[in-house]
Amino acid sequence: ALVTGCDALHPGYGFLAENAYLADICQQVGVTFIGPPTDVITKMGNKAEARRLMREAGVPLLPGSDGVVQNLGDARQAARKIGYPVLIKAVAGGGGRGMRVARNDTELTRLLPVAQSEAESAFANGDVYLERYLDRPRHVEVQVLADNHGHVYAIGERDCSLQRRHQKLVEEAPAPNLNKKVRESLLRAAVKGAKAAGYRSAGTLEFLLDRDGRFYFMEMNTRIQVEHPVTELVTGLDLVTAQIKIAAGEPFQIDERKLEPYGHAIEVRITAEDAANDFAPSIGTIETYIPPG
Repeated sequence: ALVTGCDALHPGYGFLAENAYLADICQQVGVTFIGPPTDVITKMGNKAEARRLMREAGVPLLPGSDGVVQNLGDARQAARKIGYPVLIKAVAGGGGRGMRVARNDTELTRLLPVAQSEAESAFANGDVYLERYLDRPRHVEVQVLADNHGHVYAIGERDCSLQRRHQKLVEEAPAPNLNKKVRESLLRAAVKGAKAAGYRSAGTLEFLLDRDGRFYFMEMNTRIQVEHPVTELVTGLDLVTAQIKIAAGEPFQIDERKLEPYGHAIEVRITAEDAANDFAPSIGTIETYIPPG
């Protein structure tokens, strides 16, 4: 960036976009990082810290441990208080790594070190926390945009409940069969959460919905996501353009009535797996392609 003389850097939608070190380096050398401030990436990237912030902001949370569990004794105590089944989650996690479901003390004893080891390997941080595990919940995320002038908007929601190994396979906007009151409460909670985090730029707050329509904050992605185009298609907004304008210091204001979704959009992730090898990820050249229908 310095060699080419560019004055701003967009980190894309991958893990680089959530790298506080990159954002910090950009700030040090005078290149505008097109994303949230460094401290926001850091605190929202730590899921235990993010839970604390959301709790203080009054955003609904699943019952969970008070921060990181240090050892098996702490984990057992927290799990009995929360109630089984519990989800062991890496504080620095993402992409479904460092996550294990324990349905009793025996499984917790076996899986806690596994999750810690996986978290250490994947994120160089073995810290984990616990939260109540919901059986077959809906996974709904809210796209937010916030500028440097105090404007925070919930742009709309996406349903990403269809997953494999905790990886999203289908994204839909708007979320189908979502009660109007639940939807409105969800969007309000997302705005409240983004404000509490001091958020800037485009980001996503992820929620779990139970069968009774109650929703709970799960985590925040401090970046634009690969699935952002489905929101663009039903709102007519260009979210990356908005990110760039916000980074340039421009105010982002929009009539919230215009955020009502129009039409429906679906994005599908195609995964390649080796069925003869325990469905392990499989790379290579696609030799045969048969389109649906």
